[in-house]
Amino acid sequence: MKKLLIVCCVVLSCKSSKIAGIKETVREADNAMQSGTPIFAKGHPAFDAKKINYEGIDNTKLQISFKEPVVIGVASKPEKWGYFQFPSIGRRASDGSIQVRWNMTRDAIEAYGEDKFGVAVSTDNGRTFRLQDSVQTTGSVLLPNGDMLEIYTPTPIKEKELALSKPVGVGLENYRKSNFTFYRLHDLPQSRQGVFFKRLKKGETEWKIEQATLVDPQAARYSLAGLVPIVWWGDIRVAKDGSLVAGIYPGFLIDEKGMTDPHSGVFFYRSTDNGHSWQIQGRIPYDATTVGDSLAAKRGGYSEPAFEVLNDGTFLCVMRTTDGVGIGPMFASYSTDEGKTWTKPTVLTATGVMPRLLRLGNGVLVMASGRPGVQLRFSADGQGRQWTMPFEMLPYGEVKKELSGVTAAVSCGYTGLLPLGKNKFLIAYSDFNYRTESGDIRKAIKVREVTVNP
Repeated sequence: MKKLLIVCCVVLSCKSSKIAGIKETVREADNAMQSGTPIFAKGHPAFDAKKINYEGIDNTKLQISFKEPVVIGVASKPEKWGYFQFPSIGRRASDGSIQVRWNMTRDAIEAYGEDKFGVAVSTDNGRTFRLQDSVQTTGSVLLPNGDMLEIYTPTPIKEKELALSKPVGVGLENYRKSNFTFYRLHDLPQSRQGVFFKRLKKGETEWKIEQATLVDPQAARYSLAGLVPIVWWGDIRVAKDGSLVAGIYPGFLIDEKGMTDPHSGVFFYRSTDNGHSWQIQGRIPYDATTVGDSLAAKRGGYSEPAFEVLNDGTFLCVMRTTDGVGIGPMFASYSTDEGKTWTKPTVLTATGVMPRLLRLGNGVLVMASGRPGVQLRFSADGQGRQWTMPFEMLPYGEVKKELSGVTAAVSCGYTGLLPLGKNKFLIAYSDFNYRTESGDIRKAIKVREVTVNP
């Protein structure tokens, strides 16, 4: 991993263009590392349209083109945390148009299953968008049998409405400062077992919600604030043999003594029947001894995994650790046996939430993450072993050691990535400091096209 500084930024021209108004040559500085720990440094500003010739100290050379951001939705009033945030991007199965949706409810367990979104649609491959009244499910993965699948989070059920078994541990949820109560997955009532999906069967037009079987005798689920949710969040990929592999969080493990580790890991499940049943494949347990995080022992564990299958079949997983304890690094781990075993996680970046990975057809690996701001990084080796410096999508101020809270944030930091071709993609993200024509500062959702060539 390289945490990088800019040593040269030469402006070659400055023309008014929505494709690339500025051309720059950017050469990366040497590693900003201390004892294996990355030191945070702001990346290269890419707020507006520009073309960049990038030269890395590892001889990486990339041509990167950032188009002007397209503003697709703006809040009409000041919004609290959770609203006008967490964008996702995909294609509608009905007509192939591009849809961006964003959250329009609280970021809380009480809001799971409400499914309140803002939405905009593009019929010209992302150049322009129109706001829509209704949202469509776009699906997160196309299955070998032609079905489309998307993870679904149902409404939590109150503890008092369930016949719950004896708890197998407790743990601190350090944002709310309240306790998780853990239960063995297989001892829960049927309504709280398994995992839920939305499925669009091949040749059909209606998405249907279904409950799939989840086989994992060592897994625990939790209750929080008097509610029992089903949280199974992450990426699903198609392996070379046609099976499905999901990398998800939270992953709470029951030990040999029958008690639950309160630190979340990332669990991997495999399905050989197109997502109707899932069996445990492997785990990345949280490692509080990993060098690079002085607050490691106090954290809740790994969360928000980005999971991608690389060209040679290797699995790469990138994970968040930032939580209510404070800003933490992102970690990377690899598997060469389709998720059964994983390398010891190593620090990838000094900060970051909700990493997203996208493998382009030209071999370049894209990683998006946020907080502070929104960053894009590229790996020309296609393996995620060497990364460029971050390119900043938004300006931001000083980054404090502790988590500064939502009032100082310039974005939720969550993004969506959608490929447009072998060298091109769209990124969707939130901007909390968008200035309207009347001069007001409002939250906004932006989309921009990025092209990268080795």
